Amino acid sequence: MRTVLADVGRIGPFFAVGTDPAETADPTWRPLRELAAGPGEPGALADRVAHVRRVLAEQAGCPVEERVAASIALQGLAARLVSAPLAAVALHGVLPDLGRDALHWRVSLTGPWPLWADPDRPARDPAGLPALVAEEIAEPLVAAVRALVPVSGRVLWGNVASSVAGAKRVLGTERPAAAVRAAEVAAAVLDHPLLAGAGERRPPGPPDHGWTFRRRSCCLYYRLPGGGTCGDCVLSGRAGS
Repeated sequence: MRTVLADVGRIGPFFAVGTDPAETADPTWRPLRELAAGPGEPGALADRVAHVRRVLAEQAGCPVEERVAASIALQGLAARLVSAPLAAVALHGVLPDLGRDALHWRVSLTGPWPLWADPDRPARDPAGLPALVAEEIAEPLVAAVRALVPVSGRVLWGNVASSVAGAKRVLGTERPAAAVRAAEVAAAVLDHPLLAGAGERRPPGPPDHGWTFRRRSCCLYYRLPGGGTCGDCVLSGRAGS
């Protein structure tokens, strides 16, 4: 698992997961399951949303709606959590255990949270990738964010699906030989029942291979001054969007 994740981490920062056994002794690493502990224990998740809201407000020069910050915070976390397992399966046919007990996070105020995984845990069946992403990683986080902030579940699930498609795009760009396999693996994830209604796969446009994703929702970034829309947004291309 260490060799697989070391290779995956070279794709980019959103794919990086540490596996140094010495990190076991560091108490600042917290298991993923604690991030979605529920409304009674919001802890770091609430802090992350508040941090994103402050950063966005500073950039925009005006107050930012809490639901916008919650949406963007969730999208950042989703991109961080789904990229490595997708790439590991696409590149190596291996699914490291990056579930709620094996994967750990540590707070950072300067960028994406660092991730660390227990290197001694056995790999999982690669066919379980869609369930890992949708049920074990995304579903508890979506529920926890919605318990904190009144934001649409449709928006949050769209963010997760967009993160899967984004990981596939980066992987195909950085490792062109794996672009076809990356599209196949990502498509299987997006076909999971929890994600299947979040968007559609269309004929590919550069730099995509295999297909291009179009979501059926918006991450709400457009509600920031000068925010605009993302390329896969349901609002993209509409007049005034």
